[in-house]
This record gives sequence, C-alpha cells and structure tokens, in this order.
Amino acid sequence: MSEPRRVDCTKCRHYYITWDPNFPRGCRSFGFKSPAMPSLTVLYSSGKPCMSFEPKPLKAKDRP
Repeated sequence: MSEPRRVDCTKCRHYYITWDPNFPRGCRSFGFKSPAMPSLTVLYSSGKPCMSFEPKPLKAKDRP
C-alpha cells in the first residue's frame, strides 16, 4: 500500500494561524484549531489525506 500524499497546509487558502498558544494552527474549511498541522490531524482522524486543499491565490507580484 502506498503512503498517502502529504498536504502542505501553509500553501492552502483555508489554513490560518490562531492566537491560541495551545492550538496555534487552524483550518477554516473543517472549522478546527490544532497543535499539529491540520492536514496531519485530518489524516490521523480519517485515515485519508485532506480533501479540502485549495492553493492560495497568487499575489499580484507573483502573477505573470
């Protein structure tokens, strides 16, 4: 069986940093905060990689 693909939350539009020192990482799509990366929490909870990943929109300086 192949290893599930890893999702980089820092590149996802749903990822955010919280003000809570105990739960510093959050996912707007799933509506939770976590001490670990949200994609790892989803993987450990469901056994499947995050299906809500959406790349962040390009910033004006990065557009062609």
